[in-house]
Amino acid sequence: MLFPENIVASDFYSFEVTNIRDEKVSLEKFRGKISLVVNVASLCGYTDANYRSLKRLQDILGYGDKFNVLAFPCNQFGDQEPYDNEAIYNFATTNYDVEFPMFSKIDVIGENAHPAFQNLISQSSIHPDWNFYKYLVNENGNVLKAWSTKTTIEEIFDDIKQAIDALTTAESSDPKVELESSDTPKDEL
Repeated sequence: MLFPENIVASDFYSFEVTNIRDEKVSLEKFRGKISLVVNVASLCGYTDANYRSLKRLQDILGYGDKFNVLAFPCNQFGDQEPYDNEAIYNFATTNYDVEFPMFSKIDVIGENAHPAFQNLISQSSIHPDWNFYKYLVNENGNVLKAWSTKTTIEEIFDDIKQAIDALTTAESSDPKVELESSDTPKDEL
């Protein structure tokens, strides 16, 4: 599949998406963080294990504002996400207490695939062929790795943690970051 030049030349964070509440959101708000982007579905045989693991992953690694799971519902595989956005959100929050960002239902493959997902596919050469494909995106919006449905969160945890640790190390050695963090107002006499 050939993608338009702007999809290939852009990074993942340069796109605008719609959140689960139908509000436009720039993915730029996640720039500077590590993201695990996942196409999710409510009625898949992999739903329970994945939602539980994604929730746990966000709880463990989401501290320090360096990591987010970004969930994109999709109904392209087995019609396993037939619900509207409100029902999807209610399902995920009621059954799994998810707090990570969720977005509006989209297509992830084909002619109508959302440009953000087209970008993930273009960068990784990995085309999702089922629910719960996972794309690890670095702080600059570049795909580091991608995994299929059957790869568990537990199997990729070390890769995600390594990306977060590398980001933290890079930030702590960046003099600009040190200046910003130590630039606290001093009381005037």
